[in-house]
Amino acid sequence: MSKALAAEGFAVDVAEDGDIGCYMGETQDYDAVVLDLGLPKLPGLEVLKRWRAKGRLMPVLVLTARGTWTERVAGLNAGADDYLGKPFEVIARLRALIRRSGGVADSVLRHGDIVLDPATGVLTVAGETVEVTAFELRVLTYLMHRAGRIVSQAELLDHIYPGETVREINTIEVYIGRLRKKIGREVIRTVRGLGYRLG
Repeated sequence: MSKALAAEGFAVDVAEDGDIGCYMGETQDYDAVVLDLGLPKLPGLEVLKRWRAKGRLMPVLVLTARGTWTERVAGLNAGADDYLGKPFEVIARLRALIRRSGGVADSVLRHGDIVLDPATGVLTVAGETVEVTAFELRVLTYLMHRAGRIVSQAELLDHIYPGETVREINTIEVYIGRLRKKIGREVIRTVRGLGYRLG
């Protein structure tokens, strides 16, 4: 699952059991979580209940081989945003959850004459296709989901790289510089001492 998500451009952190997953969800800000109910040490449903009790509001997609309606209801009542038994649907559902949590209903992101389809990786500016790397796509997708808001370099690092990856703050500046050349210098603004804002 993590390999499939990474291949689709997601930065993925993996927890091997419920205790680790519970801690990660309490201490890190995730765009979305795919949560298996059948976790060792601490069951997924208990993990979800603890997150919600602590006010953790990230979207959660419950993934399980269990399929009875009572288990589905229990997951949704515990605070799950969606429930899925078929793994091949995960990527599409996860994208939809992230869009909705960011206040975006359309699967294609738009900002002025910039149009980005995260599912295909196609970026157009004023109707012209623009080539971007995988990391440039991740940065731009994250900023477009948060258009008008200030996003710090640390926040971008957390959301474009998996947790165990060595992260260099300078790489964000490089990606922002490349994106400005491709989509226009004034589209991504630097807010001194705080980060970046799209628009």
